[in-house]
Amino acid sequence: MKRLVIGLLAHVDSGKTTLAEGLLYRAGVLRKLGRVDHKDAFLDTDAQERARGITIFSKQAVLTLPAQDGTEETTLTLLDTPGHVDFSAEAERALQVLDYAVLVISGTDGVQAHTETLWKLLARYRVPTFIFVNKMDLPGADAAVRLRELRGRFGDGCVNFTAAPDPEALALCSEPLMEEVLANGTPGRETLLMAIARRQVFPCFFGAALRLDGLDALLHGLQTLTRMPPAWGEFGARVFKVSEDAGTRLSWLKVTGGVLHVKDTLPNGEKADTLRLYSGGKFRLVSECLPGTVVAVTGPANTRPGQGLGAEADAGAPLLEPVLNYRVDCPDADPHTVLKALQTLEDEDPQLHVAWRADLAEVHVQLMGEVQLEILQNILQERFKLAVTFSEGGILYKETLTAAVEGIGHYEPLRHYAEVHLLLEPGPRGSGVQLAADCPPDSLAENWQRLVLTHLAERTHPGVLIGAPLTDVKITLAAGRAHQKHTEGGDFRQATYRAVRQGLRMAEAKSAVQLLEPWYEFTLTLPADCLGRAMADVQRMCGSFEPPVTLGDAVTLTGRLPVATARGYAREIAAYTHGLGRWAVLPAGYDACHNAEEVLADFSYDPDADVENPADSVFCSHGAGYLVRWDEVPSKAHVDSGLSRRLNGPAGADTDAEEADEEAQVNNARRRAAAYRGTLEQDKELLAIFERTYGKIKRRGQPAEANGGDEKAARSAMHTRPAPAASSSALAKPQPTGPDYLLVDGYNVIFAWDELRKMADANLDAARRRLMDILCNYAGYKRCVPILVFDAYKVRGGTREVERHHNLYVVYTKEAETADMYIERATHELAKDHRTRVVSSDGAEQIIVLGNGALRVSARAFAEEVAAVEKEIREFLQG
Repeated sequence: MKRLVIGLLAHVDSGKTTLAEGLLYRAGVLRKLGRVDHKDAFLDTDAQERARGITIFSKQAVLTLPAQDGTEETTLTLLDTPGHVDFSAEAERALQVLDYAVLVISGTDGVQAHTETLWKLLARYRVPTFIFVNKMDLPGADAAVRLRELRGRFGDGCVNFTAAPDPEALALCSEPLMEEVLANGTPGRETLLMAIARRQVFPCFFGAALRLDGLDALLHGLQTLTRMPPAWGEFGARVFKVSEDAGTRLSWLKVTGGVLHVKDTLPNGEKADTLRLYSGGKFRLVSECLPGTVVAVTGPANTRPGQGLGAEADAGAPLLEPVLNYRVDCPDADPHTVLKALQTLEDEDPQLHVAWRADLAEVHVQLMGEVQLEILQNILQERFKLAVTFSEGGILYKETLTAAVEGIGHYEPLRHYAEVHLLLEPGPRGSGVQLAADCPPDSLAENWQRLVLTHLAERTHPGVLIGAPLTDVKITLAAGRAHQKHTEGGDFRQATYRAVRQGLRMAEAKSAVQLLEPWYEFTLTLPADCLGRAMADVQRMCGSFEPPVTLGDAVTLTGRLPVATARGYAREIAAYTHGLGRWAVLPAGYDACHNAEEVLADFSYDPDADVENPADSVFCSHGAGYLVRWDEVPSKAHVDSGLSRRLNGPAGADTDAEEADEEAQVNNARRRAAAYRGTLEQDKELLAIFERTYGKIKRRGQPAEANGGDEKAARSAMHTRPAPAASSSALAKPQPTGPDYLLVDGYNVIFAWDELRKMADANLDAARRRLMDILCNYAGYKRCVPILVFDAYKVRGGTREVERHHNLYVVYTKEAETADMYIERATHELAKDHRTRVVSSDGAEQIIVLGNGALRVSARAFAEEVAAVEKEIREFLQG
């Protein structure tokens, strides 16, 4: 049986819930059709949904389609998601578990503002999408016009499937489809299914859900044009929603691998007491859930939306965020009672971002708009008996950098020690906070580096202008130091936080901190005689607009403007257009604040008074710790990262001295590198065979390059820009003394190790990621430079790709280049100047490796070596 999770998404009032009602009726789940306007729709189970006629909470229904046209029986779990922009975060959470989506578009209104937002979300989560154009029975609905609009907005992949699709239209969607159309006149079924799954083809259907027109064709397409995605070999699940039903906490999750049985212990340590399979407002208890099933689990108390269980990873940060901040007032209850109730709701909707302002004894929440505010007010009244009001919502500002700075944090009270140097750089708009590490392991061990990155990611860092969250920056760990005896994990938390804060204060002193505010993209349709007023209003609100587009007696104006100035403008439009204007906005991210000076004056934020976020550092003298002001920290730091000279040097200055300094640091690191641990005894038998056949091996020992370094040598092995020539002062050495290199034939190892082979049978990408993590830990402990090579030689037109994964280089070979060929060339280059080992069980490759002067180790022997290293790491951490 095929089991799929199908999401229904649409701009509000496009008929999405009516479509769900019709699909359930045509599939035999419902005996009678309900209607939204009659307040008896099957999926509108909440009283507020029925009263308002909109979907507020995502709901599910299950239907089964019998086998037909050579396809197997199919069970569809329909997720009806909110269409109102205020509840778009609820819709985005549902996207995390969808196998396919149906995007509903009004045949009369076409692609609207929120439709564009939903399309971007579907693209971000890579959800294969069907399109259903609804309300085609109404005057003005034209299928040809709508299809042209879809192809213009969403691309040539939008193809009409209401009848047999046009082969020529399909041929434009992908190269495999074109080849099959040219050869056979029509594409093969499997090729078409793959193109739909890869979001190259978007089947479009036209109909009228209220009249059940076109629904059978859509159901047939959902059964015959879909395929069940591969499941994990072990248990995996993704939590996408947390709710409450009659006082019982429900964790909604989709099983993506294995089987979940009732009373099973989840990977987070909590027990699944019962498994509820909901359809509308009712549920039935089941004893087990297979992959592709959405189930509500009772028992777990610590799950959260977006959490991955077992083999499933956690979801990324949501794209849509609230832009308004409100103060919660409840004169009849203690603020802490209100706080506890809101924190319960935040458990269900993390985007509320409930915050307690201890300095003001106030509770604050973040919301998307006024409709969500009214719904929240009603929920607090009904569930918690709290009559609350909300103050005028304030804008959620953020802060970013306009220039790169170094941040230094030092924490050294008695018997504690940690120092961290960070490079803070401006990032692209909408990039959030990106983290990286470019710190030599001999300066700071890999385990401490990972701890610093963890501390950077575990919190939202406040800015120094008004204390708003920091965003659109890249933070790179550049240097650090730990004490062999006195350093503890908490020391690096203190040093890391202080380093970020100190860097921001340094940037503020250079006027390199910028205030950001949220912006809207707007679409305004109104009578032509009101256009002048609208354009003047947009300019007054500090916005911008594109040239207006005239359609008959109406004109459409699109553009951008700050959220702060747009509030309440919908009421103005209704007034001066006499109700004929249509105003739609969608979040456009953050951009420079239009009235920064005014905002700074209103907040009157003093970073020195923010004792919870200090920028000063703690040093030790004569057995006692003392504070050093943030602007004096660079002169007292124990580590010289070299960042200050690079960042603060004169414009256009010659960088030869800086490069020489960097090269000297690299040379020092190379001299301190750990001694080679490889043993030629492992290869005695193979070595003897080789020497009997080809003669004695002579290692091509040459002087190590004075200005080499790990990364430059790795780039040389990857046939990119060669490293600079050796310094004339470099001393010749009888044996290479540079870093050890480890080349690993990725697929050879994956299919030689039992653990990875079993994982690869279910999900090859998961096996690759697991091997990458293993090599990162191994190389960090062994102090070697690892290069992991994967075959990609069958990828047509593929070029060689090199990625950096922590301390690991990952190479994907180009077309017609096998991993053996790449490793042979890389070994030939590296073994000249570096001790090099190759992990592979390929016999021919082992002969070539020895011929190049490198050592080989079989995949099985390397597995034993890795196990021993992991044991040593565990003993070190426990000791």
